[in-house]
Amino acid sequence: MTRPQALGAGLTDDMIAWRLRSGRWVALYPGVYLTTPGRDDWEVRAVSGLLCVGSPSALCGLSSAFAWGLVSSAPEGLEIVVPASRRGTSRPGLTVMRSRHAATRTHPVAWPHRTTVEHTVLDLSKGAGVDRFVALAARALQRGLASETSLLAALSVRSHQSHGGLLQEALTDVGAGAESAAERRYIHDVERAHGLPEGRRQAPATGQRRRDNAYDGVEVVVEIDGRLSHAGWAGQQRDGRRDRAAAMSGLLTVRGYWPDVAITPCSFAMELVEIFRARGWSGQAHPCRQVNCLVGRARAA
Repeated sequence: MTRPQALGAGLTDDMIAWRLRSGRWVALYPGVYLTTPGRDDWEVRAVSGLLCVGSPSALCGLSSAFAWGLVSSAPEGLEIVVPASRRGTSRPGLTVMRSRHAATRTHPVAWPHRTTVEHTVLDLSKGAGVDRFVALAARALQRGLASETSLLAALSVRSHQSHGGLLQEALTDVGAGAESAAERRYIHDVERAHGLPEGRRQAPATGQRRRDNAYDGVEVVVEIDGRLSHAGWAGQQRDGRRDRAAAMSGLLTVRGYWPDVAITPCSFAMELVEIFRARGWSGQAHPCRQVNCLVGRARAA
């Protein structure tokens, strides 16, 4: 609680001072007291920071993202936004920012007070590129915290959002089933850029599994393994079981990794073209906009 709250509840200055001296209360910030000493979790620090800054204020940036569960690691410091019409003093471990959009971008009921999921995603994506946006947007959609429509609505009121057009395009991919930045890169930079057939995203499989990209006409499944979601021994075992199950039904599983889609997408596309052709695809691939892309040129020659 704050000092004004304590005084308003009937305590006197001497009573507050005695509680602090005896250790029954702990001052987390000037005039902000923890009345249950020993508890020192992130939520306590977040609430105390908001009380220190005063109302209206809200967590923003990584602080808001952690509160929503969009990032797994608690940030070292707190980021708090206040309306441009008021002042807030930054302190060690507590950064206060002013924004004329603070009121409209703060969630009306979430506690601790924080910016909405949609604006949190866009705040963290500003200046960070499309990959960061895709990863955060996909997580928000998977957790049911936002929808493609609500993200597009938030983007529409942010005329100065960096890469706005690309973010709008990326939302279409995320809504269609791309669940990571790597999957989105595959769709955009490998499949579409080179004229490959369009796969079915997150196609249902046995055992409540899903396949990233299923190409039914050639009986090929392309799985895109991100850097985190498939890491470790347990992940490899799970992927192996999924690949064997696909093989038993006549499907060939091709796995792509982050370097394949982010560093050498043209080479990956050339490999897929040959795999698809070997299994009956008669379509024509084409080079992307990269100067040295050879996809489709060798056969045309």
